Amino acid sequence: MSQQPTPSALVSTFAPGGALRASINLGNPILAHRDPVSGEPAGVSVDLAREFGRRLGVPVELVAFERTALSVDAVRAEQADIGFFAVDPARGEGLRFTAPYVLIEGSYLVPERSPVSANDQVDREGVRISVGAGSAYDLFLTREIHRAEVVRLEGAPLALAALRAGEVEVAAGIRQLLEAEAARDAGVRVLPGRFMVIRQAMVVPAGRGAAAQELLASFVEEMKEGGFVADALKRHGVEGAIVAPAG
Repeated sequence: MSQQPTPSALVSTFAPGGALRASINLGNPILAHRDPVSGEPAGVSVDLAREFGRRLGVPVELVAFERTALSVDAVRAEQADIGFFAVDPARGEGLRFTAPYVLIEGSYLVPERSPVSANDQVDREGVRISVGAGSAYDLFLTREIHRAEVVRLEGAPLALAALRAGEVEVAAGIRQLLEAEAARDAGVRVLPGRFMVIRQAMVVPAGRGAAAQELLASFVEEMKEGGFVADALKRHGVEGAIVAPAG
């Protein structure tokens, strides 16, 4: 697909201050993390932000947040110009989403001794499920869990620590993160399969208008079709996440 020049009006829409401010969610380590040498944000979402800024012809400012909810709030409040979040109905207000560019599994972690062996055994009376507050799986489980209790904590590390401490019976999160936790130390295991598919998309503040959303959506489709997303996943050693189908 050939690259077309971006109309100057849309450049100004995305970067009214002269630079593209990208809200980077470090709460999803599959797509963003801090470089161990420089300490700067890096990852698939950072690569996409920089490429979009290059297409617009403006510098990119990375605004990093440790928790998803804070990253979402920054875009909604127009303190950032683009963001990278999971598509969810509860996040629709104030935001315009593209189709997803990556699909990630949401799974459960339980103690090794737990009698729970399948996802459909989790939603029962007396079961507490720890989640990172405001995460995609928090929003999903808030709608779908009817008997168990959802315990919201400030980020994935605390949700995992709650399980280790015996404060909850189950922890929910990104499958790759849970597998890493299980590999780090004995005593916990990941349940087979997944309870949801997390659809990671790009997003722009709703006030920027439909034309901005359409340009961003077109960019995402080109990044999927041309192999940019697949190359970024490989470059950053991401396993388990897959490129989303055409939107």
